[in-house]
Amino acid sequence: MTEKKKDRGRTNRAIQGKQARPERRVPLEPQEPPEDVLVGRNAVAEALRAGRDINRLLLAEGDREGSISEILALAKERGIVWQFVERSKIEAVAGGHRHQGVLAYVAPVEYADMEDILHRAKESGEPPFLLLLDGLEDPHNLGALLRTADATGVHGVLLPKRRSVSLNATVAKTSAGAIEYVPVAHIGNVVQTLKGLKEKGFWVAGADMGGQQAYYEANLTGPLVLVIGSEGKGISRLAREACDFLVSLPMVGRINSLNASVAGSILMYEVLRQRREQKT
Repeated sequence: MTEKKKDRGRTNRAIQGKQARPERRVPLEPQEPPEDVLVGRNAVAEALRAGRDINRLLLAEGDREGSISEILALAKERGIVWQFVERSKIEAVAGGHRHQGVLAYVAPVEYADMEDILHRAKESGEPPFLLLLDGLEDPHNLGALLRTADATGVHGVLLPKRRSVSLNATVAKTSAGAIEYVPVAHIGNVVQTLKGLKEKGFWVAGADMGGQQAYYEANLTGPLVLVIGSEGKGISRLAREACDFLVSLPMVGRINSLNASVAGSILMYEVLRQRREQKT
């Protein structure tokens, strides 16, 4: 064998040896979970005991031992939405932190009480103006609606606890600070809530493409609840039936619906316009 062949053989073996050698893996540092997430049994249990506003509680499937039963009891007592999910779903959000099969989504600000919102409206000397969001799921839409609600004098926003977006970090960011000034109340049954408000003297107006009149033709002065539906389906049938009247936004284009935050903003500004005209 020539010297060149020997050298080539040694070089090939050296390369193969390097390729076969396993790489050293540096353990990944745990990533910080989102701002609106609490991880671990102790953290979640203490938040529940302290009365902190929690949007949703996730528990790992098949894990009901120890403090899990206490956490679940506290959640049920406070009417918090909870769900058993695959452990991998919790691990994906926890970002490597020790979660013990428990994770909670918390609100960036405290939810208001309905009675406090009504009391605030009474103290303002203005007819109460509430915004009820029926089935809204996009946090960006909620943030945008809160921003307009602050600009148009809405006294409070009502959010159903189930099948609806909750206050979270995305909502807070999109609202550009309005989340700190517009009180938001969590409500249970939408129809029962509207029925109770009617008994207090409110009129309920729903935004619907099948509305009997254009929004600018309706009387939106006086105590009012404005109901805005979800992005795709609009107001639910039962909520629609609970409204005193339905208003529509005339459209001449090929798109037959508007973004929920755009439609809601137009209607809120119409309420503000009519109320200002009434004062003059």
